[in-house]
Amino acid sequence: QVKLVESGGGLVQPGGSLRLSCVASGLIFSMYDMSWYRQAPGKQRELVALISRDYITNYADSVKDRFTISRDNAMNTLYLQMNSLKTEDTAVYYCNGNRMTNYWGQGIQVTVSS
Repeated sequence: QVKLVESGGGLVQPGGSLRLSCVASGLIFSMYDMSWYRQAPGKQRELVALISRDYITNYADSVKDRFTISRDNAMNTLYLQMNSLKTEDTAVYYCNGNRMTNYWGQGIQVTVSS
């Protein structure tokens, strides 16, 4: 079955950095558009960044110039490099794979706090 497993979350101070990883199995990773979403308490899940199977990227305005999405098809892994983190980036971050069907990871907590 398809599995998406996130790692790399945790607690970081404002202005700090984290790198999230998502390892995929059970699918042909290179054929999927991959994304990171996040959901803060009391808010709807929102798209953070997307990288298509053709390596086209798109970002939410709130993270442009701070976050970078990338993928390694040989390792079946999606990344999100997060720099200059703000308290408002605190959320559960989810990995998503889409090719007609949506697959989700279990989510990982990112907390930005002093």
